Amino acid sequence: QVQLVESGGGLVQAGGSLRLSCAYSGQAFSSYAMGWFRQAPGKEREFVAAISRRGVTYYTDSVKGRFTISRDHAKKTVYLQMSAMKPEDTAVYYCAADFLDVGRLPRQDWSQYDYWGQGTQVTVSS
Repeated sequence: QVQLVESGGGLVQAGGSLRLSCAYSGQAFSSYAMGWFRQAPGKEREFVAAISRRGVTYYTDSVKGRFTISRDHAKKTVYLQMSAMKPEDTAVYYCAADFLDVGRLPRQDWSQYDYWGQGTQVTVSS
């Protein structure tokens, strides 16, 4: 059984930085692509970033150049480094795992992901 636990959320001023962590427990961490999604009040869940099993990364346009996703296979942890943050980044951020063939690029469709964390709140004040 896979479990994902996010941490690192909080309140930050516009222009500031936060680093989210997602701790993975269970077998076969390396068999999963990992993604970050977010959901703001009254809005649909949206893709933020993902990283393949081999470390290929993909970002939504609104966070390119500001956010960086990474993974540490030894620690079974995925990170989302967020910089130059904006009030529109305010949302609950979710980590997710996608069981994916090793050669495939990470996916943006949240419905394709197999496991989810409970979410962590990120609030950016103006």
